[in-house]
Amino acid sequence: MQRVVTAEMDLDLSSSVDLILQIATAQQVPLAGESLTFTQGDRVYTPTEIVDQSGSRLHRLTGEAGTVQIRYEAVVEGRAGTGHTSDLEAITYLRPSRYCQSDEVFQQARRQFRGLTGLDLIGAVSEFVADSTTYTPGLSHGTDSAVTTLMTGQGVCRDYAHVVIALLRAMDMPARYAACYAPGLQPMDFHAVAEAFHDGAWYVIDATRLADRRSLVRIATGRDAADCAFLSYHGGPVTLSHLRVDAWTLPDDADEVIAAGTADAAAEASVVDADDPAALVQLA
Repeated sequence: MQRVVTAEMDLDLSSSVDLILQIATAQQVPLAGESLTFTQGDRVYTPTEIVDQSGSRLHRLTGEAGTVQIRYEAVVEGRAGTGHTSDLEAITYLRPSRYCQSDEVFQQARRQFRGLTGLDLIGAVSEFVADSTTYTPGLSHGTDSAVTTLMTGQGVCRDYAHVVIALLRAMDMPARYAACYAPGLQPMDFHAVAEAFHDGAWYVIDATRLADRRSLVRIATGRDAADCAFLSYHGGPVTLSHLRVDAWTLPDDADEVIAAGTADAAAEASVVDADDPAALVQLA
């Protein structure tokens, strides 16, 4: 399966600012091609690439006053292999984190999912969050946590993922957050899902039910959204004046679709059976 992912971002800087981006696919994602540029008028920035322990690629640069234009495109070829998860990683993803306060939801989780383990627990948590949360763009704040979302019953993809993670950790199952590109997502944007660790493997849980988990492309992995932000900055104010994200799956006649250059063309050329939320899926 080939997938094309793109991101455009314009950042307005009023002074020199330290910029950290996480928009490139993770290190383990197999690529047929990739382009990442940072420009400001005639100036071309060369960022420093930093790879964390999970394979997330961070690109860092010092931007000067003005508008920095960031453009990213990659063609993903096939699926990434499954990596080894150390005991330390598993322990890390059992602990409470800033947005996934498993200690605060412990009692609720133990009542709600009493006696459930393994795949039964994964399925029950996924169904509960999908049924109890309403997808509401524009009403969620960047500081909302799993506790906030459980109280309000509304949020966006990051909020769904945080609730899933907090509940699973409260039930002694390691769980983590993954930022990704999601072909077919509506509305199109960067997407977030949860992953649950069971029987030596990580399985994707997308309680929003908005994207096909089989086509997701990993960008970053962490304890929660704080580890996977697409943009972090230090030293001055930054305004995000333009953001466009796109992702689509290429059909067998990939050359024709690339020539057409649109996600619509790919969608018209390929029909994929629906993703079964109960099926076990691993993220590329």
